[in-house]
Amino acid sequence: MELSHSLLLNEEALRQIAESKKPIFVFEWLRFLDKVLLAAHKSDIKDSQEKLIKQLSNQVLESPGPPTRQLLGKCIAMLYNVGDAYKLFDTVNFCNDIIKNKDDSPSYLPSRLAAVSVLGAMYEKLGRMMGSSYPDTITNLIKALKNAESTGRCEIMNCLEKILQGMGSAVNAYHKEIYKVARSALQDRSMAVRCATAKCLLELLQEAAFMYTSELENMVSSCFRALDGSNYDVRSAVAKLLGVLLAHTQSNPPRDPRSKRTGIEDVYSLLSTGFMKGTSGFLKGGSSGELLKSGGVVNREIRVGVTHAYIVFVKTLGSVWLERNLSIFLSHVFELVSNPKSTQTHVDAVYSRRCVTFILRSTIGGMLGEKAQVSACKELCQVITKQMNIVGDPSDVDSRGPATEVAQSQHVLICALQELGSLVKALTTCAMPLVTEPALNICDVVVSVLLHPSPAARLAASWCLRCITVALPSQLTPLLDRCMERMTSFKSSREAVSGYSFAIAALLGGVRNCPLGIPHAKGKAVFSIAEDLLRTASQNSRMSLHRTQASWLILGGIMTLGAPVVRNHLPRLLLLWRNTFPRSSKELDSEKARGDAFTWQVALEGRAGALCAMQSFVRHCPELVTDDVIRRLMTPLECAMAMLAEIHTVIKSCGAHLKACAAMVRLRLYEVLRLIPPTAYEGNFIALLRELVAEFTLTDNPANTTTSLLRSLCHDNDAIILQTWITDTDHKSVELQLQPNSASGSGALEHDPSSLYWEIKKSEHVPGPLPLGVAVIDASVALFGVVVPHVADKHCLKIFEHFSECIKSAKSARQQAVQINVFTAVLSALKGLADTKRRLKNASVRAAANSLIMSALTNQNSILRCAAGEALGRMAQVGGDSSFIAQTAQTCFDRLKTARDVVSRTGNSLALGCLHRYVGGMGAGQHLNTSVSILLALAQDSNSPTVQMWALHALALIADSGGPMFRSYVEPTLSLVLTLLLSVPPSNVEVHQCLGRCLAALITTLGPELQGNRGNTATARTSCLVACAIMQDHTDSVVGAEAIACLQQLHMFAPRHVNLSSLVPHLCFALRSPHLLLRRASVACLRQLSQREAREVSEYAMTLASDSKDNKNVGTTENLVITETGLEGMLFSMLDMETDDKLRTNIHDTLISMLHELAGEDLARWLSLCKAVLAASTEAGSPKKEGGKDKDDEKEEEDSDVVQFATGEKIVTHPAVPPRWPTRVFAAESVRRVIQVCDGNTVHFDLAMAREMRLKTGGDNYLVLHLSDLVRTAFIAATSESTQLRKAGLQLLQDIINKFARVPEPEFPGHYIMEQYQAQVGAALRPAFSQDTPSDVTAMACQVSSAWVGSGVAHDLNDLRRVHQLLVSSLAKLKVGRGAPVQLYSESASTMEKLAVIKAWAEVYIVAMQQHLAPPISNGDEYEEERPRDSLLNLVQDELGVLSLYWLAALRDHALLALPAEFHSQLPSEGGAFYNPEAMETTKPHYQKAWSPIVYAAALWLNNGGFAIIERNEEGLYGGLASSGPTLPGMLGMKMPTTHSKPPEELKSDYFHLIFGICVESLSSQRSTEPLQSVSFCLQAIDTLLEGPWPRSKLSADPILTVELLNVMHRVLLTRETLCTHQQVVMATKQSIKAMDEKLNKQRQQYESKRERKGGKESVFGEGGESGSIVPGKSVVFAVLEVCLCILVRQMPTLNPAVSMATIQSYKNAGLSDEASTLISTTLSIMADLPELCSPAGSVSILPTILFLTTGVLRETAEPSIDGKIAPTVTAALQGLRTIAMSEYVSDENCEEDWARMLRSTLATILDFASSGKDKNDIDESSLLLAVAVFLASAPPSVSMVPTLQTQSIELFQKSLKSDEASVKLKGLQVMATVFQCPHREAATPFIHALGPRIVEYLHGIGGNKPDKDEEVAVVMEAVKLMELLVGLTDESHRVQMLALLVPIQISLLVPSNILASTSKQSRALHEFALQRLMKIAPLYPLDFKTVMGAAPELKTKLESSVKESQMSANRAKEASRMANKPAAPIAPSIKLKTNFSNFTG
Repeated sequence: MELSHSLLLNEEALRQIAESKKPIFVFEWLRFLDKVLLAAHKSDIKDSQEKLIKQLSNQVLESPGPPTRQLLGKCIAMLYNVGDAYKLFDTVNFCNDIIKNKDDSPSYLPSRLAAVSVLGAMYEKLGRMMGSSYPDTITNLIKALKNAESTGRCEIMNCLEKILQGMGSAVNAYHKEIYKVARSALQDRSMAVRCATAKCLLELLQEAAFMYTSELENMVSSCFRALDGSNYDVRSAVAKLLGVLLAHTQSNPPRDPRSKRTGIEDVYSLLSTGFMKGTSGFLKGGSSGELLKSGGVVNREIRVGVTHAYIVFVKTLGSVWLERNLSIFLSHVFELVSNPKSTQTHVDAVYSRRCVTFILRSTIGGMLGEKAQVSACKELCQVITKQMNIVGDPSDVDSRGPATEVAQSQHVLICALQELGSLVKALTTCAMPLVTEPALNICDVVVSVLLHPSPAARLAASWCLRCITVALPSQLTPLLDRCMERMTSFKSSREAVSGYSFAIAALLGGVRNCPLGIPHAKGKAVFSIAEDLLRTASQNSRMSLHRTQASWLILGGIMTLGAPVVRNHLPRLLLLWRNTFPRSSKELDSEKARGDAFTWQVALEGRAGALCAMQSFVRHCPELVTDDVIRRLMTPLECAMAMLAEIHTVIKSCGAHLKACAAMVRLRLYEVLRLIPPTAYEGNFIALLRELVAEFTLTDNPANTTTSLLRSLCHDNDAIILQTWITDTDHKSVELQLQPNSASGSGALEHDPSSLYWEIKKSEHVPGPLPLGVAVIDASVALFGVVVPHVADKHCLKIFEHFSECIKSAKSARQQAVQINVFTAVLSALKGLADTKRRLKNASVRAAANSLIMSALTNQNSILRCAAGEALGRMAQVGGDSSFIAQTAQTCFDRLKTARDVVSRTGNSLALGCLHRYVGGMGAGQHLNTSVSILLALAQDSNSPTVQMWALHALALIADSGGPMFRSYVEPTLSLVLTLLLSVPPSNVEVHQCLGRCLAALITTLGPELQGNRGNTATARTSCLVACAIMQDHTDSVVGAEAIACLQQLHMFAPRHVNLSSLVPHLCFALRSPHLLLRRASVACLRQLSQREAREVSEYAMTLASDSKDNKNVGTTENLVITETGLEGMLFSMLDMETDDKLRTNIHDTLISMLHELAGEDLARWLSLCKAVLAASTEAGSPKKEGGKDKDDEKEEEDSDVVQFATGEKIVTHPAVPPRWPTRVFAAESVRRVIQVCDGNTVHFDLAMAREMRLKTGGDNYLVLHLSDLVRTAFIAATSESTQLRKAGLQLLQDIINKFARVPEPEFPGHYIMEQYQAQVGAALRPAFSQDTPSDVTAMACQVSSAWVGSGVAHDLNDLRRVHQLLVSSLAKLKVGRGAPVQLYSESASTMEKLAVIKAWAEVYIVAMQQHLAPPISNGDEYEEERPRDSLLNLVQDELGVLSLYWLAALRDHALLALPAEFHSQLPSEGGAFYNPEAMETTKPHYQKAWSPIVYAAALWLNNGGFAIIERNEEGLYGGLASSGPTLPGMLGMKMPTTHSKPPEELKSDYFHLIFGICVESLSSQRSTEPLQSVSFCLQAIDTLLEGPWPRSKLSADPILTVELLNVMHRVLLTRETLCTHQQVVMATKQSIKAMDEKLNKQRQQYESKRERKGGKESVFGEGGESGSIVPGKSVVFAVLEVCLCILVRQMPTLNPAVSMATIQSYKNAGLSDEASTLISTTLSIMADLPELCSPAGSVSILPTILFLTTGVLRETAEPSIDGKIAPTVTAALQGLRTIAMSEYVSDENCEEDWARMLRSTLATILDFASSGKDKNDIDESSLLLAVAVFLASAPPSVSMVPTLQTQSIELFQKSLKSDEASVKLKGLQVMATVFQCPHREAATPFIHALGPRIVEYLHGIGGNKPDKDEEVAVVMEAVKLMELLVGLTDESHRVQMLALLVPIQISLLVPSNILASTSKQSRALHEFALQRLMKIAPLYPLDFKTVMGAAPELKTKLESSVKESQMSANRAKEASRMANKPAAPIAPSIKLKTNFSNFTG
């Protein structure tokens, strides 16, 4: 293939390759040439142009295939466009000659088609450069058209279209001729020709005005005829032509004023004619047309096509036109269904209504913005009111209008109500004005229809009410109350009972879609009404039927409320169900004997309703469907089965009108049985199967009704054969009615009223239950599949034999119907067998089933053949051993080898594919070679595209399932695929679709192998890319989607080889496609690409932006363009138009992937895009400017939808749809994601740093610089009309507060940047606190409010009052009793809201108390000093009394709900303070979310005066927790106290244990998923609670409680990693120790006082007792040690001997943070205090552990530091050792020996650290000296006076004196001073004797060698001080000797006065120091000093000289100071005036 990549065709290489490869070689060359020419200049191709033209012309004669000829034309046109055009006309003549050639042989046809294609491409590209060549060309083409076959006709029409497109008005003279031939071709028998002709005429329409003036009628008539017998593509093309044609009559009026203008009424008349009459004429009584031969029956294909045309017509005129003409448009559209001609039968009525609904959905629902849709809702309400006026007063029969008008009005009402419901449902809370406006309340309008005489209209109104309540949940409870009240008032009206029961059922069904629900009491009230209706049904025969139906329908609706509501009514329900059916055969016989027709009708309707309610119960309350309940349900179900077996006799005697009732009973019974386990009714299998088989074999049914399940039971991959891909189009709603053997398009609400409360698919706007006949067969087929797997083999054999007999006995169409039903049932059974893991082991059953299936493989019906193939595959799956599979495969092989007919070949081909699909490559591996070879041969049968299609489909199935075993067949299959793609005509769309599926399977088989270049892999990869390129250029949407999917797979396996520069633009253009399949495929591909290469995707898409700017004048909104917002903006725009859930999900995923990848680098663009979406104008007339920056001072949006056009402005007829609320919600969520992307980078949240970076980089790509945009975005969202958007806005606002609240304002120190947005925050929150705001919004607003108040942004109390007042107002929602708010939503929603309020106040109180208790921090800032610390607490203080009650009540509720299930019987029957007993399960999550801050706030309150308030309990508000708990405001007087009030001590104890228990329970929970904040709140609550002495006494009163708390603390340490949590654990542990210490001290004091009074022996206190036994699990000390050990080992793994060296090394590399050091220090201090909690013997037990851990910390953290400072952990360890060494137990006679022994061991360990050895060189000597000093100074002498220890200690000090580091020397000398002053002289003396001489020796050496460093000077000074200390410690008798040593040393440091000034700084410092010390010593020891001086006169002289010099210096200094303090003389000014102003007088 590389040889083909050259400018000129490599003819030599072409000759050498195989004949079969030549077309591929040429195609690759043309692809390369096309790319080269796009980028080439004229000079590049000048030399080779002539030869290139010749080569290209020669290829025209080489019979090129369709893709090749398209490329040929493109390359020739591009060549002339870039190069010289001197041979242009030669090429045109060359092509014309080929077209005129008379050779009609098939071999010459490709050349003629290529010539036509080349001409079309040239005219399209070159346009008027083609000069006057067009007359001959057009004439030749028209002549050739007459004798051309279908492919030629199609190509000619395409060529004419391109000529018109390129030449424009230049070919005006030939417009009429083209029009004539095109109009006749519009009825061509080939669908491809019709499509091409429609496109040609559409192009002609742009220039030929006569088409929409004089020829309008003929054109419309031709379009109608073209729609007759059309397929989907033709309908789409012709509808577009018709719609644009009629739109031209309105947008392009005739220029000649005398010409008659076609008015809108004429257009509507034309369209309605086609809708109602098909091809008949219009106007003038139909004289200009002809009636359909079918006698006026509406042609459904024409009606669907006209439906498409309506939509095209409106979309072409634009949304502005639609808004202006909405009333007329609605009036006309509703006339379509009000006309009796379109609703002659019920099926026609259903289909017509679907068409009208589709028109309304596509125009009003898709084109209008939200405000315009609100206006449309008002128009629809007027239509409904008008229709109801025709009906008259529903309660007065005489006042009703004519019966015909009333009957026709129902269809208008149904369409209007369905569209109204869909609009309101889409608008959600944006539709609130429709309810609140006093002039128009849509609820009143819709409720009025509930009394319409037609049940269908009543059903539609009920569904509309359900949509309204789903959109506006606040209306659900009022509407339910209203309907219940009306139901009670109009119980005697049949219409009222029926209508209001429909409404109640629909409203109940909508509750599940309203997260806030309804009050629980409503369910009880509705159940009472239903029961009352059922009870009174027999009292009035006129009402009995309606009441029975209504009661069971309502009961079925109640079941949807779920188990909480139904549980209480279940016994009554079971009784009602049992009483509805005869209890025995005797009762049934008596019923048959005495019942008349009406009685039986009522009975059957009642039983059908009862079964429907039972079905609803089983589906919606699965937790109630226990084995016992199923057993009790089986009684009525068995009675129902027995009744149905005898019902035929009743129908015979009472009339055929009971058939429908009986069928409804069967339907309900089948559906119930399908939902319960088959084992429950296994005894009835035989009778049931008899009924089921009779049902779908049409035994008792004269109609040829077929099931609708066949297509769904076939495999999804068979969509191409079954044509089910139509469901993946935008038009599936109306196209489904044209599908053969499918009832899916005929669904309507009136077929099954119970669908009002069933859940519907998201893709459906209105439920569409199928007709009863179809629904019963569907239910029987589904149940058959459930039952058969459990039936014995002999019964299965009889069933299959019976199937064969039924098929043989039926004839013609009935046989087809029976076969379809039977095969659907067989597939259902086989699927059931596979699902239940059962197998068909019986050979006879397999043979019977196989015989049945194999016979259907040759059926004429393609759907049946497909079903048979599927059944065969499933047979092999569930019953096939290897012999069966081999036999079946061989049968297919034999048939395929001998058969020549299409039917046999297709059926058996698919059978092979299905066999492989279900048994896999391994199961059918031995047949793989034969299967593939046969199918490859069949796929080359060009005479039968159908055979090709089925063979290729089977081949794709085999490739999919073959896996690696298919690898050897990839090359031949891929070669075939490529060959067929190059040769199969484009009109054979199905073949191309199967080729695409086959290619996808081959790519999957190759997989990652595609990345390599070994063997044939590179060739295979190139072939795949070429195949994808061919399919990309195909016009069919399915083929295009397959091409994109294949490229997506290629990118997944070999991303380097997929060219994104061409793929991404192709995908962007596909996004503009009118075909859903293409859009879905392109977005799915973009989703994958954006996950890997988001940046490249965005950049390549932006290359289209310039092209899009050129196309901005394109009028239709379908033509999305890439603007400066790029692909992201385009995807956002698509969200406003797309309704397909899968597509929208992929768009979301794509945008999210791109955001995460790109937002960090292009922040401003993403924020601008999201802001533009949120802030876009909601006026329908103003176009949306995506990505444009909105000014902050933009005007408020107007509410009017009227479009005003200023003079001179360009009229925008097709403005983009303003962003709808789901898009805006996603935009708000995207802003939150942008913040998350920036999280972690401090620059984004530091204004000063961001400004600095902006100056450096020149960019503003930092989040903090866009804070105003963020706040505005959040404000816009939070104050919108949409509830969902408000919640998203509030969440965004909370994120902004959390991230930016503490960001300082650099220009105003002490302030935060969020201060300037206080007004916006308050304004955003205010609407959420209004009375009518939903609970979830208020809850979210409370959360944001607490975050804002607690953020600390506001410095002034007044700044907080706005939000504070909102929080105060929220307390009104907590009221109970009188004044409580009206309950619209469920108790769960009320609980959520109340808890949110309480939680918000708790969070505010926590922050307030933290500010109050925190010490004032002064940083020198005046602002901080002025800030009042208690301002926030003052705000909370007024509400604190009430809040404390709420907090404690909520915590009591939480504690009750947290109890295990076995204690539920002990819960209060009336519920809690904030929860209802029926809603316990749904309220638990709300408590789980809110309790943690509440418990901390309650602990703070209790610790700060709360316990005192409870103790006083002046008003009796604080009740015992076991009774009613706290009495909330409004509850006083509502209930009498049932128990006596508790004593204050018990009350306090209750609330203490409540807080303590909740915290411990949460911290000890098995799941560690509790949020970290909750853990933190719990730990802080425990710490706060134990701060007071009384709570500590309660804790210490029960040691087991303390142990439990400490064990929980230990668990927290094990499960949580954060240091903050560990620090809080330590604080709580300290409180526990403090509590135990206080208890021990109290016990000791009490004992001492008692002992003083009574005497007695001394008692032992503390843990361990006399034995010293510390019992784990009971010992507080042991539990504390566990906590301490865990902390120390977590922070210092080296303390654990079992830890690996890798862990130790990583720990050493990481080091300790400041937080970790503080944590360890606190832990060491805790351990040091533990011995005090033990008895003497107990202390001995724990002391080794404490000493080991303390010395371990010392060893690990005593590292030398650069600054010489000692680590905090070392200080803590030393302090701990000192505390232990000074413990009272050191001298306790019971344990002093043990203590001394362990302390000596500890000292030895520390000394051992100092010894040189492995891993001990890094220990800080200073720290060791201090540790030794601690023992010498604090421990008893017995510890340190051991000779070996003394020797080691002395050596350590001596070593420090010899150290080279001055800091070590200094620290050694300082520690020596401590040691020398030790109170135990006997311990210090050896050290003095050993170290004193060394000090003297050191000082003697200094005299002659004075130090020159400051560090050394400090050492000398310290040594002198130490000598002075020794002098003081020496006895008087020997002091003179010591002074004789010291004084000479000091005098030697003096410097002679003559050189003092010139000596060094260090010498002067030593001189001053020595002189001062001498002056101090002399007075202390005068006699001894004189003695020393007298013995050394030279020393005395030196000293005197120095003293005199010092005195003189002092005098000089005094004089200088005195002079400086004299008043200064006036100083002359430094600036002198040059002008004399002495004469100035003013």
